[in-house]
Amino acid sequence: MNMLTQLIDGCNALERAIGLEELSYRDGIELMNYDNVHVLGAIADMIRKKTKGNLITFVNSYYMNYTNVCAASCQMCAFYRKENDQDSYTLTKREIVTRINYAKNLGATEVHIVGGFHPKLTLDYYEDMMKTIKATCPNLHIKAFTAAEIFYLSKLTKNSIKEILSRLKRAGLNSMPGGGAELFHTNIRTKIVRGKCTGQEWLDTIKQAHDLGIKSNATMLYGHIEKPEHIIDHLIKIRDLQKKTNGIITFIPLKFSLDNTELEQRGLINNECASTYDLKIISISRIMLANVLTNISVYWVAYGKKLAQVALLNGGNDLVGTAFSEEIYKAAGKPTNISILELIKISKEIGRIPAQRDTFFNILKKF
Repeated sequence: MNMLTQLIDGCNALERAIGLEELSYRDGIELMNYDNVHVLGAIADMIRKKTKGNLITFVNSYYMNYTNVCAASCQMCAFYRKENDQDSYTLTKREIVTRINYAKNLGATEVHIVGGFHPKLTLDYYEDMMKTIKATCPNLHIKAFTAAEIFYLSKLTKNSIKEILSRLKRAGLNSMPGGGAELFHTNIRTKIVRGKCTGQEWLDTIKQAHDLGIKSNATMLYGHIEKPEHIIDHLIKIRDLQKKTNGIITFIPLKFSLDNTELEQRGLINNECASTYDLKIISISRIMLANVLTNISVYWVAYGKKLAQVALLNGGNDLVGTAFSEEIYKAAGKPTNISILELIKISKEIGRIPAQRDTFFNILKKF
């Protein structure tokens, strides 16, 4: 601790972070402009150890993307297709049953479901999907539909967000993933998404879910054309939401994956962000959300296994999960399957205790 205090070198935000104080927007900007990622990481990891101990958790998860047809055409997305594209698809009931049986055979405890904004799917399709999954595998936790999907479905079907969430919950929805958040700030959001809800609409939608007892994850897409103020604005809005609802399960910083996106094709970005920036984002997420949100997840799919290990030493405490059949990052050129044995190895190699969890971070088994 004394050595860390000496290394801080007049950074007031880090001095307050060591005392677990809640940091301001100005503090956050100071952290984003602070160059010593090793000191940032050490303080973030100190906070992680105080709040979460030495466990590294993960869930045995199966990913099901029910359609890649999307009315939106976001500049940062390589997954979406239009209805007439040769490789567009929408899963049938039979295909859903086949995939859920496969998930069951893999020992998955949750199915993670997201898809595009399909302009012709009715609310009945989504309700039937929930009921079909529960009939096929009653004990499988359904984590489905981002706030952005729910908002789009509300506009499409002219049902209120509350009505849609209530009906899906009755049909079997257990929790929601955190996607679609991207970055909330208007100045950056309009440059990376097209045809998707605003940042405030995402926040309002997920709050309604929390108010109905549907907990969720939360994400932040970084590493493209954002500036420090966009990152800190996003983190503070996530923190404010959590203080109101306590409905966020974990926060997942998502590294932008360049390949096959419009941002790459238009020459706006030529390279993915540096690994040092990845570590800075993980560390600052831990520091800014301290005392409010204790789980910071490291999405190994975006980082690769080695960088994921370093991120776990810079404030992360969770590896998300096995991500069997994940297709969104796969569309951007990333390998997306991993076994529980590999997740255990990643954790043990850095001297931490691996533990399989359920969706709500209840520990099922330590290794």
